[in-house]
Amino acid sequence: MTFHLQDISVHHSGAASASYALRELTLAIRPGEQLVLIGPSGAGKTSLLHTLACALKPEHGSITVLGTDPWQLASAERHKLRARLFLAPQTPPMPPRQRVVNAVLAGLLPQWSVWRAMRSLIKPVDPGAAFHALARFDLQDKLYARVDRLSGGERQRCGMARLLVSSAEAFLVDEPLSALDPTLALQTLAVLQQEAAQRQATLVCSLHQVELARAHFPRIVGLRDGRIVFDAASENVSDAMIAALYRNGSKDDDQRSEPVALDAVTAIPRC
Repeated sequence: MTFHLQDISVHHSGAASASYALRELTLAIRPGEQLVLIGPSGAGKTSLLHTLACALKPEHGSITVLGTDPWQLASAERHKLRARLFLAPQTPPMPPRQRVVNAVLAGLLPQWSVWRAMRSLIKPVDPGAAFHALARFDLQDKLYARVDRLSGGERQRCGMARLLVSSAEAFLVDEPLSALDPTLALQTLAVLQQEAAQRQATLVCSLHQVELARAHFPRIVGLRDGRIVFDAASENVSDAMIAALYRNGSKDDDQRSEPVALDAVTAIPRC
């Protein structure tokens, strides 16, 4: 099992209040699986991705990542575990004056010594790898451009090119299509899924584009207020389930309502 979360609760990162971003959440993800997280803003999608990436520690419950509990490891060992994961935030962190080639090659940093990383800042160590990764998103002409000269969509695709040069065993991707037009969105999603399939890596992606989620992912997890509302094969996700997930209503109403009965809609195992 690549990821196994059992009854976890997680506080909002940096929040002053004691509110939970995730509440008593249980989820199992198999090696090489591709699934998508959907739900309204504030549902907990980003927090779940950060929890899977060992960036947020659960307050309650248990988590296993790539066969081990990350929070039982020493700091150095946990750092090695994180190097096997790639967390791609919606807005990739890139210094504005940095060249694109260096921004992409940052995906290799977990494999490099400090000396090699410093040397690459002066003269990129493997510009060919960056070029070929960018070419898959039609960005090869931006290889030596400055990051602050890129559009929002180009920055997002540059972040995906960084993922391609990494050696990660799991891709945790947060809203990779938010700044892209429909054609580029389809291209980017296809590249991500092809890369994951080729290296048998696990792909967990959050999307606001529900129709793309239903059309391109075999498994859909619907989140609302930090809880899983449904976890189903895409062909079993109905319009009524989507409408209920995104309906307006108070949190009190959500807490009183019963989640969708998974046994009735999917054969996906819940561990």
